[in-house]
Amino acid sequence: MAFYHRLGQIPRKRHTQFRQPDGSLYSEQLVGTLGFHGVSSLLYHKHPPTEIRTVGQPEPFAPKLLKDRPLEPAHLRTLAQTTTGGDYLQARQTMLGNADVTLSICNPTERRMDYYYKNALADEVIFVHEGRGELWSQLGKVAFEPGDYVIIPRTIIHQLHFEEGPVRLLIIESFSPVETCRRYRNHFGQLLEHSPYCERDIRPPSELVEGDEREAGEYVVKIKKDGLLHTLTYGHSPFDVVGWDGYFYPYATSIHDFEPITGRLHQPPPVHQHFEGHNFVICSFVPRLFDYHPLSIPAPYNHSNVDSDEVLYYVAGNFMSRKGVDLASFTWHPSGIPHGPHPGTVEASIGKKETHELAVMVDTFRPLYLTEAALPYVDGRYPMSWQPGFVPDPPRSADMMD
Repeated sequence: MAFYHRLGQIPRKRHTQFRQPDGSLYSEQLVGTLGFHGVSSLLYHKHPPTEIRTVGQPEPFAPKLLKDRPLEPAHLRTLAQTTTGGDYLQARQTMLGNADVTLSICNPTERRMDYYYKNALADEVIFVHEGRGELWSQLGKVAFEPGDYVIIPRTIIHQLHFEEGPVRLLIIESFSPVETCRRYRNHFGQLLEHSPYCERDIRPPSELVEGDEREAGEYVVKIKKDGLLHTLTYGHSPFDVVGWDGYFYPYATSIHDFEPITGRLHQPPPVHQHFEGHNFVICSFVPRLFDYHPLSIPAPYNHSNVDSDEVLYYVAGNFMSRKGVDLASFTWHPSGIPHGPHPGTVEASIGKKETHELAVMVDTFRPLYLTEAALPYVDGRYPMSWQPGFVPDPPRSADMMD
C-alpha cells in the first residue's frame, strides 16, 4: 500500500550523517522492489545489515506441480486438517500454483519462530482465517486477528508470533508486487471515493521492535529463493532498526472493512477485487445485499471464466451457489470448461435479499496446477456434482470467524 509512513528516529535529509550516542554512524539501508523505480523505504540500523557469519547448505523448498492431470474442477477439503506442522514456515502446504502465484494452507502448532524469515522473490499475503498475534519485522509490529490480510513485501525480514489457540492461515505468494486496484487509485496513488476501502482501513507498523538485539550473537535468517531455503547467520539482530521512512512496509487490512459494490442486476466478479498482482487478482466476498431488480436472479450465471482460473477459499457462511462445500475448502474451476451454480441453486436464490458469506477468491490469467501435497484433500465426486439428482457429501463445517 503506497502511502508515506515513518517510525522512530531518522535524519532530516536522506543519505546524510546520522550518528549514534557513541558517535558512530547508524547504517542506512534502502529496501524496495523494481530496481530503483518501485516503492522503497530507508532503514537506519545500529549495526551494518551485511555482517554474515556463516552460510549453510540450501534445502529444497518448492511445491511439486502436477501438470498432467485431467481438465476438471476440483474441491479441496482442508477443514479436518487442523494442524499442518510446526512453525509458520514448516507448516506450509501448497495446494495450487503457477509461475505467478501459489496458494498454501498453514496451520502451525508452534507459537513463534526461533529464527527470522525472508522471501527474496515474492510478496506474501497471509489471510488469517483463525488465530491472533503479531507480525514482527525490521519495520515494526503489526497486530492481526481473524479476517485480516497481512501483506509482507519481498525482502522484508520478519517473524510471526501467535497467541494461544488454533491458527489457520491461507498464504498467497506473489512473484510480482501486490498492489491495491489501479482503477481505485488516482495518479497520485490515493484511493478514490468509489473504492471499496480507503487508507483508513490500512494498518501499517505501529511501533518498532525493541529489546530483540544484543551486542553480538548468532541470528539465523532463512531466505526463500528459487525453490530453495537458504540459511545465513548474522552477527546482529535484523531488528536493530531505530527508525525508517518511506512507502515500502508490511501492513494489515481486514476483509470486514471491504465495502461491497452491489447493483440492480448481478454484478461480475471484478466488483469484489481487493488486490492485484501480475497475471492474477485477489477478491473478497463479504456480506452484502443481493440484486434488487424485481426479476433479478442472485445466483451467478454460468461462465467460462473469461480466460482465467478461478479459486475460491471459503471462510464463513454458506455459499448459495454451491452444495456440500466446507469452510476452509478450495474450489478450483480451471479455464477451458464452463462452470456455474449447482442444480437447484438458481431457483432457490430467487427472492433472497442478502448473503452473509465470506470468501477469498484468486483469479489467475495463466493456468494453475494442483500440487502433490493437495492430492489427499481432493473430493473425487466434485467434478460430477452438476448432474441432476446428485447428492453431495454434507459439509462438515462450523462458523469459525469471530
